[in-house]
Amino acid sequence: MEHQIVKYMDSYTYNRRPANLVFYREFTDSIMAIEMEKQIKKWSQSKKIALINGTYDLLPNLAKKKFSK
Repeated sequence: MEHQIVKYMDSYTYNRRPANLVFYREFTDSIMAIEMEKQIKKWSQSKKIALINGTYDLLPNLAKKKFSK
């Protein structure tokens, strides 16, 4: 909700509204939540879509780095 209302005019999402929440996860530790958010931001689009759709079994195969055999 804070992303939809104009709470902080200099925030990243201010000019990118409306923001749609497509995935969330609850954390008891805010540091762990921030670390997870940073990790997800580095993921490829296909990996993020798999996360949103709940197809967690596809996540390991959608890594950006391709390892040679």
